[in-house]
Amino acid sequence: MTTTIGQWQLRAAFAARLSRMYGREVPAYTTLVDVSREVNEDVLRTRGADAERLGSIHRVTAERHGAIRVGTPGELRQVARVFGALGMRPVGFYDLRDTAAGALPVVSTAFRPVAEEELARNPFRVFTSMLTVSDPRFFDADLRARLTAFLAGRELFAPELLGLADRAEAERELPAADAERFLDLAVRSFELSAEPIDRDWYATLERVSPVAADIGGVRSTHLNHLTPRVLDIDELYRRMTARGVEMIDTIQGPPRWEGPAVLLRQTSFRALAEPRAMRAADGTVTRGALRVRFGEVEARGIALTREGRALYDRMLDLVDERAAHRPAADRGDIARAVWAEHLPVTEQGLAEQGLGFCTYHVAPGRPRGGRPPAEAGALLRDGWVRAEPIVYEDFLPRSAAGIFHSNLSGTGSRDSAQEAAVYDAGRLSAAMDREVLDPFALYERQRERSLARVALALRLDALPQ
Repeated sequence: MTTTIGQWQLRAAFAARLSRMYGREVPAYTTLVDVSREVNEDVLRTRGADAERLGSIHRVTAERHGAIRVGTPGELRQVARVFGALGMRPVGFYDLRDTAAGALPVVSTAFRPVAEEELARNPFRVFTSMLTVSDPRFFDADLRARLTAFLAGRELFAPELLGLADRAEAERELPAADAERFLDLAVRSFELSAEPIDRDWYATLERVSPVAADIGGVRSTHLNHLTPRVLDIDELYRRMTARGVEMIDTIQGPPRWEGPAVLLRQTSFRALAEPRAMRAADGTVTRGALRVRFGEVEARGIALTREGRALYDRMLDLVDERAAHRPAADRGDIARAVWAEHLPVTEQGLAEQGLGFCTYHVAPGRPRGGRPPAEAGALLRDGWVRAEPIVYEDFLPRSAAGIFHSNLSGTGSRDSAQEAAVYDAGRLSAAMDREVLDPFALYERQRERSLARVALALRLDALPQ
């Protein structure tokens, strides 16, 4: 009988092999993983079961997200086929072109599992950015033509790999021997190439943006960072610094405060100067160095509803406004004050106010007798149900751009007098021939399924949130 490997097993094996590969290429990443594990073990000992409220320690320890960059819609379509083999679908559209003052000519999506059981098994994600070649603010007609020709002349993924990927996606599994071949080819596709880089061409793109050079100045793609998940990112930041690892200046995202953790907090060690072979115009090859890869770490919180996310964005604007008027003040203190003013201090408060996504479950110690109220908030307040927070599985454009910019050697250039090219989720969906899913809709469906189960158990009509 032929042994077959299912999609989630392929995904878990791919994530583990990618982690080993990246550890060999970037040894500081191994340090980051080791320190993350130490912090997680300490938090688990200190907080017990509460530490696993947003995912089991097994899930948190295994969890990774990677980041890659491609140049064209065709390359993005091929990436989607590779990740489709692993049961990963494109979720969310992120436009990073206008999130910071520096030039960042990319739009992004994230490939990840979407079903609850698949996320629990292995929630591997890959934040995937595509160069916006048609945006005249970054690339004039001449450079656009040269860049388009360069990208058309390279092959990122072998036909054999894509064939195996299509088979794995269609059949949701592969025979063991084919699975092994698929994993080998897939991991090799994201290794850092030793092929010499055209120094002048790379420098031309680097004047636009170091990210543009990293994507369009080489003949292959590579893993830009790999990210473990940690339960206390502030403690990890302290421990990494104590080990002499240079971290970026801040932790991106929400502040640490007394209330519930929401959305996503991220930081990283700074991009390292890695030796690369560089080819000069006369054909001679010399050793150079580039800073494009780094080690990121994340702490995940509760997914916010559309209303909660709008409030989050308003709070960020308020922090910016207050920090501008109080330049000597600590930005973290300002953010904590804003959070305390606007957010409930409990998970239940987030759920009751419709700001945070939760699943609902009939409480074992619920009231006996009488008819339960027909509204989720009242059921929660009166003790009929309990709420379990839904972990945020996605990304934040401002935080992603902040991490990118913190690890770039230059800000690049952008001609703001030009009109921006239109990129949106529909355009990426058309490029990949598969829908870019709305993350809010995924969380809403998860919440609604739990409410339907509660309504059935309590013999209620459908429950509105």
